[in-house]
Amino acid sequence: MTKALEDLGDYIAAALPQEVIGTEVKLDELIVVVQRNALVKVMTFLRDDANCLFKQCMDVTATDYPEREERFEVVYNLLSLSHNMRVRVKVLTDEETPVPSIVGVYNSANWFEREVWDMFGVYFADHPDLRRMLSDYGFEGHPLRKEFPLTGYVELRYDEDQKRVVYEPVKLPQDFRNFDFMSPWEGMQSILPGDEKAEGGA
Repeated sequence: MTKALEDLGDYIAAALPQEVIGTEVKLDELIVVVQRNALVKVMTFLRDDANCLFKQCMDVTATDYPEREERFEVVYNLLSLSHNMRVRVKVLTDEETPVPSIVGVYNSANWFEREVWDMFGVYFADHPDLRRMLSDYGFEGHPLRKEFPLTGYVELRYDEDQKRVVYEPVKLPQDFRNFDFMSPWEGMQSILPGDEKAEGGA
């Protein structure tokens, strides 16, 4: 299977030399990195070419590498039932530069792209209905970015007096805890039975 994937990667790179940045087979999966502005062209080729026929877009997601200038990798997973193969397509972008929407090529990408926008803040140009999908309409930030705090910025609750849901800054009541360092779970320093064997080098 690895040889077939390598051959397919070479075929795609040869057919689209200006659009494909590189290909590799990793963990028995073909990865194709493409130019951002050529994404729609590449996806159309992968869908329609007789040697590809990747007719189904199974997923669109992203990864965040804040230390990079183009911090986001937008990842598309495609499936070809005709050839029983999968391909992973990647494009790079930053916080400001939009990625072309592929909804016109794969209708299933509609909600996937909305989810990536909601969770990572990657903007998709020409998307027919780009709005939040998993978080509330008034939500601030994008929860899967690396700098987003684990506790979030606000918490919501139903206020009985106001008869509505209200947002409040997150309160962390366990900021100051008294740790019992005699507990084996919180850093006990005494030697436990059996530890002497490890120190003896036996």
